[in-house]
Amino acid sequence: MSDTQLYLAIGVPIVTNAAMLTLAVTLLLMHINSRFGAMDKRFDDMRDLWRSELHRVEEVLDARLKHLEELR
Repeated sequence: MSDTQLYLAIGVPIVTNAAMLTLAVTLLLMHINSRFGAMDKRFDDMRDLWRSELHRVEEVLDARLKHLEELR
């Protein structure tokens, strides 16, 4: 067996495994990123809901305060 054959016999499996590992890690990171994107969307929706609810509460409190001030 020549040196070139030995290097190929050792190097090809190592390079193949490295390429497959890189692909697997890339796919995993893409999956995780998509999940975080969906979670960010949910948090944005929840923040918008809270803002609208708090705005509604503020309007009710303002109306009650105005009413109390009119009674004086």
